[in-house]
Amino acid sequence: MTEFAFHTAIELANDIRQKRISSVELTDLYIERIERYDGDINAVVVRNFDAARDAAVEADLRLAAGAEVGPLHGVPMTIKESYDLTGHPTTWGIPELRDNVATSDSESVRAFQEAGAHFLGKTNVPINLGDFQSYNAIYGTTNNPWDLTRTPGGSSGGSAAALAAGFCGLESGSDIGGSIRNPAHFCGVYGHKPTWGIVPPQGHGIPGMVAGPDIAVCGPLARSAEDLALAMSLLGRAEPLDRPGWKLELPKPERESLADFRIAIWPDEALAPVASEISDRVSEVGESLSRLGATVSDSARPDCDIAGAHENYLEVLNAVMGAGVPAAARASIRERVAQLDPQDRSREAMSLRGTVLDHAEWLSANNQRERLRMVWRDFFDEWDILICPQMATPAFPQDQSPLTARMLDVDGVSRSYFEQLFWSGLVVGPYLCSTVFPTGPSKAGLPIGLQAVGAEYDDLRTIDFTRLLAREIGGFTPPPGY
Repeated sequence: MTEFAFHTAIELANDIRQKRISSVELTDLYIERIERYDGDINAVVVRNFDAARDAAVEADLRLAAGAEVGPLHGVPMTIKESYDLTGHPTTWGIPELRDNVATSDSESVRAFQEAGAHFLGKTNVPINLGDFQSYNAIYGTTNNPWDLTRTPGGSSGGSAAALAAGFCGLESGSDIGGSIRNPAHFCGVYGHKPTWGIVPPQGHGIPGMVAGPDIAVCGPLARSAEDLALAMSLLGRAEPLDRPGWKLELPKPERESLADFRIAIWPDEALAPVASEISDRVSEVGESLSRLGATVSDSARPDCDIAGAHENYLEVLNAVMGAGVPAAARASIRERVAQLDPQDRSREAMSLRGTVLDHAEWLSANNQRERLRMVWRDFFDEWDILICPQMATPAFPQDQSPLTARMLDVDGVSRSYFEQLFWSGLVVGPYLCSTVFPTGPSKAGLPIGLQAVGAEYDDLRTIDFTRLLAREIGGFTPPPGY
């Protein structure tokens, strides 16, 4: 039954309905694969096998009884550790939270369960979800199934690794600095960063966090674009407090072929240079689209100061990341900020300033962000999709040295580790949506994924574009050996 391991979630649900495999058989298959292969990968760090088997038995009984079933009926999933799943730890990789056990399910977990899915367990994250790698003192290090010496990405690194290795049918992560998209790129799967505010974040937070943070989103990872579209049809809904008067109606994709698209490509950027094989891949995809009849430009850009836009993103990002800093620590940070050169644009300086933004400063940053949203709206009035890199390189070797000391080799040049936030922040700051899609291997045989960026609320368009593109360039491919 190994061939079922890498079927898409939609295919798996259909396999179960057509009695080609039972939910119990599929659940046991994924459990067996986790037990056989996950020792080296360490993706599924919280396991829920007994309850998953019980849910699979119930799913098969309901199907046999002719009950109405959902679109994911009987499909086993895993989910990022930072989501609440009743009876299981939600730690965000923070050692002090190792005993925090969820007493209810997150909104996303409920959405998948209502569609008929059940959960095999939870997947690994970096501490406080704050790294391009996925390791912590509670669960250890997660490795990339394409090369066990390399990172699967972060912070949804366990999610992407589990999908790539064939441990589950579907996954869900979260993204504030590329945390869905860079693992998708590193592991060769699909990942969608939704428009901000359309997927309720309740139940994705540390204890005491009930309000959804600015710019952060929850969203799916999958082995196909079709699965992303299905997942978004389930996840996209009102937050609990808004349900009496809030309704989501995302525009349906209206382009029937790639020739109908207007595509801007952005292969590289001096502010955050990428490896030549990454920028070349962007250009190659653009050339393929042009041959297929699409309108393609390599010079179209939003009419704004790109460096200023990135600084605005960093301000808001660091304010969100620093929201939990105690008041006493804030006073110390303010003293350090007062000693900084006002022109210092290093990540450390931007982080310190962002951490101590007062409300008036945040309102000013938000006003600048609103202007950027208008600029991007004008850009996407002329262009349907922007294709650009997600990260500077394919998956890089594990590096657990101090964060401030880390550097990344980009074509032989040592670059700042967090410079890679540029390509994520381009999308996150102004609330845009983005679908990362696989494009095939690098020269070293590692996956290369690119972003298909769209306007706010054009989530279904970016996903459908990657569906159409997969027909031309291919989609997900399992890593060797699994």
